[in-house]
Amino acid sequence: MTGMQTAPYQEFAREKFGFEFKNIDYFITALTHRSYVNEHKKSVSEHNERLEFLGDAVLELVVTDFLFRNYTEQEGILTSWRASLVRTESIGEAGDALGYEYLIRMSKGEKNGSTRARQQILANAFEAVIGAIYLERGYEDAAIFIKKHILSKLDTILSSGSWRDPKSHLQEVSQRRDNQTPVYRVLEEVGPDHDKIFTLGVFVGDRLMGKGSGPSKQVAQQQAAAAALIAYEKQA
Repeated sequence: MTGMQTAPYQEFAREKFGFEFKNIDYFITALTHRSYVNEHKKSVSEHNERLEFLGDAVLELVVTDFLFRNYTEQEGILTSWRASLVRTESIGEAGDALGYEYLIRMSKGEKNGSTRARQQILANAFEAVIGAIYLERGYEDAAIFIKKHILSKLDTILSSGSWRDPKSHLQEVSQRRDNQTPVYRVLEEVGPDHDKIFTLGVFVGDRLMGKGSGPSKQVAQQQAAAAALIAYEKQA
């Protein structure tokens, strides 16, 4: 790529990361989706999946180290906290907040993909960016980046209780408050088989306590349970 083509990447890094890349190819590759390579095989040979692999490992180590050093809870609870911090939705939101989507190189088809596909691409790119920062600046700078954009969410996760599995938590609440077990029912299915969206409702007795939608019944159930927990909080 020419200097003019790489300039937007350096400008973004300077503004968002506080430094310029000596090897800007790390950052450009981090924001290169496999589909773009498939469309430009003669000029581009590397996509971001290797950097994503590296960044995922760095992310998990930084989060694990932070939790171990700062909290005394048992392994099972720390594992749940970590899972909540590094799940696709969380890192996808972090990528969206950073605002690098306009720099991601992907095929025309991927650009017009579903919301679910977009979130996955943002999340994968976020891990790849961690990998790029690690290669360019080392572990400490990668850790600073992760603490700023991921670990900063921990207080909110803990105070809201969102780290807990919503379905298990809802069952505890509904049995304690109403002496009944939640029941999940499919309310709607839309879209083709390869990109179907399910909407489920969770009922406690004959009351619809919450609705949720997602690309699978399991995801929709979790969303519905989370909505029901909010409803219970408002009733308290």
